[in-house]
Amino acid sequence: MKQNAPRALNILLVDDDDVDAMGVERAFRQQSWRSSLMRAKNGEEALQMLRAGDVKSPLIMLLDLNMPRMNGFETLAALRADETLRSTVVFVLTTSKNPEEVQAVYQHNVAGYIVKSSLHQDFSQLFVFLDHYWRLVELPVA
Repeated sequence: MKQNAPRALNILLVDDDDVDAMGVERAFRQQSWRSSLMRAKNGEEALQMLRAGDVKSPLIMLLDLNMPRMNGFETLAALRADETLRSTVVFVLTTSKNPEEVQAVYQHNVAGYIVKSSLHQDFSQLFVFLDHYWRLVELPVA
């Protein structure tokens, strides 16, 4: 089976945890796609970056839920309310296994809910998954 050629991709990691962010960044550097990784430490910073055009499309956002200033739930609500940002592909990447939180974020049309502990600190699995996703999924042109 022929694989699709990799497309350029921009990833915005929104997470206040420096240790987790370093793990994601380390795994990202090990992959070989044409892509960039940027980080915001809270939802407010992420929205500012997106609205300023600092992060270009195509884009996948990896969003933590528990952050200061603007948490993941507030960030999702703001994204989906913004005409220019509402189609942003968002994967929640969090420590919470709370079923109510899972249900709540899917109400905001996230692409997936990933519990960090399921990765066992091996964020390279995350990029294998995102690579498959990115090769197979067609997204609207921004």
